[in-house]
Amino acid sequence: MSSATSIQNEPLGVETSAVPAQRSNNAGRGPRWYVLLWRDPKCRVGLVLLAVFVLAAILAPWIAPYDPRAAVGGPSEGPSGAHWLGTTDSGEDVFSQLIWGARTSLLVGLVAGLISTAIGLIIGLVAGYSQGIVDEILSFLTNLALVVPVLPLIVTLASYSPVRGIGMIIFVISITGWAYGARIKRSQVISLRTRDYISAARLAGDSTPRIILREIMPNMTSLIVVGFMGAALGAIGGEAGLSFLGLGDPQTVSWGAMLNQANIGGALLTGQFAWLVAPGLALALLITSFTLINFGIDTLSNPQLREG
Repeated sequence: MSSATSIQNEPLGVETSAVPAQRSNNAGRGPRWYVLLWRDPKCRVGLVLLAVFVLAAILAPWIAPYDPRAAVGGPSEGPSGAHWLGTTDSGEDVFSQLIWGARTSLLVGLVAGLISTAIGLIIGLVAGYSQGIVDEILSFLTNLALVVPVLPLIVTLASYSPVRGIGMIIFVISITGWAYGARIKRSQVISLRTRDYISAARLAGDSTPRIILREIMPNMTSLIVVGFMGAALGAIGGEAGLSFLGLGDPQTVSWGAMLNQANIGGALLTGQFAWLVAPGLALALLITSFTLINFGIDTLSNPQLREG
C-alpha cells in the first residue's frame, strides 16, 4: 500500500518541484531593457518629451493650423485665438512654423547622428582591434580631426558650399562629428580584445569580422547608443546654429531659422517674445529629453546605477 502511494505521489512531486525551478529561471533573467529604461524616473520624463516631439513632427500636416510659409495674418501680430503664438513680420503663423520645425531638427539629429556614429564605430573598431600600421594611420586621422576646431570648420564648409539645404547641413555635421566617438570606441575595443573569451574565439579559428561582430560589439551596445545620443544632440545644435547664422536653406522651416528671422525682424523691439522664446524653448526641451534618456541608458551597462 505504501509502495502504491509513493508511486502515485511521485509524478506530483516532480511537477511541484519543477514549478519553483521554472520560476527561479524566469526570475534570474532580470527585467528587459525597456523595463529598465521606463523604471528610471529621469529617463521616463525624457522618453515622454521625445515622444511628444516625434508625434508633433509626424503629425505636423494635421496639427499645424496653417501653411508655415503662407502669410495668413497681419505682420507682427501678438498671440490670439487665431494665432496662438502670434505672427512674424511677414504675417506667417509662428505656431505652425514651430510644429514644422520639429521635423527638421529630428531629421537632422537622426540622420547626422547615425552617420557620425557609424563612421566613428567603424574607425574605432578597426583601429582598436588592429595593431601596427592600420591603428597608427587611423589614430592619426582621429587625433587630427580632434584638434581641428569644429565650429569654425563647420561654418567655413557651410559658407563656401555651393548648395544650401538640409542635405548639406547633414553632410557637414556628419564629417566633422565622428572623431570623439571613434576615440572612445577604440579605447573600449583595446580593453576588450585582451579578454579571455576573445582569445578563446581566436583559438577556435573565428575570423576577425566574426569576432568583432559577435563578441566585441554586443559588449559595446550601451556605449554605441550613448554615442549616438551625443552625436544627435550635436547635430541638432549644429543645425540650429548654422540656421541662426543664416547658413541654412532659407526655404526650410527650422527652429534655428525662426530664431534668425526673429532676430532680423526685431522681435524684441516689437514685443513678440513668443516668436523668439518658442523655438529656443523647444530646442532646450528636445536637448533635455535626449540628456534625460542618457541616464536610463547608463543603467543598462552599470547595474549599480539602478534605483530600487
